[in-house]
Amino acid sequence: MEIPAGLGRVLVIIPTYNERDNIERIAGRVREAVPSVDVLVVDDASPDGTGEAADAMAEADEQIRVLHRQGKEGLGPAYIAGFRWAAEHGYDVMVEMDADGSHQPEELPRLLSALEDADLVIGARWVPGGRVRNWPKRREALSRGANTYARVMLGIPLHDSTGGYRAFRAATLEKIGLEGVDSRGYCFQIDLALRALRQGLRVVEVPITFVERVHGTSKMSRDVMAEAALRITQWGMSDRIGRLRDPG
Repeated sequence: MEIPAGLGRVLVIIPTYNERDNIERIAGRVREAVPSVDVLVVDDASPDGTGEAADAMAEADEQIRVLHRQGKEGLGPAYIAGFRWAAEHGYDVMVEMDADGSHQPEELPRLLSALEDADLVIGARWVPGGRVRNWPKRREALSRGANTYARVMLGIPLHDSTGGYRAFRAATLEKIGLEGVDSRGYCFQIDLALRALRQGLRVVEVPITFVERVHGTSKMSRDVMAEAALRITQWGMSDRIGRLRDPG
């Protein structure tokens, strides 16, 4: 697929921490799916040599770049570093994608096509046509429940606000602002979607198939889930208090 003409330059940002077994495969699939996109690997000083593997890929392919960070700081800061690098280098669209293969590069054309009429596109599991593979029922119930809680608590129309496969216009990120974003785990995704909606921007969900990783260890933890639950509650209560103070 070619990038839709109106979108301009597209950068796929892939954060990594101990993803040596996955990064070459996923980057290759991205380059096959949409050959004209560039790839930025944002590595948080992975002790397993992911950064070195990414450097070797970059030497062999001029459309792959690597951003090395000093240590593991969380998903949100890694993406923000990638967004800033992309802005400095003149990209018009930034795509978030996991390194572990759960986000299928072959579905990237669907996200980019939807972005022609949107400001932010989220690849969604919990909309008609969306699905997950190889997940236990408990994890599916947890994800569905978290997204339902976010939708009700925050009053947003999204069914998969935690989804991490998404495409932003550069203008969208500029408008919502990244300076005040301090979310580190998966609530980072909710944070940016909420900011976009509050700015009156068009946020669209398109169905994807999410595939559980084969190699490596999931970064999901109790601390990540606790951070998300706490922040959703704080944001929701803040909105309610604000409406009570200013009913007009």
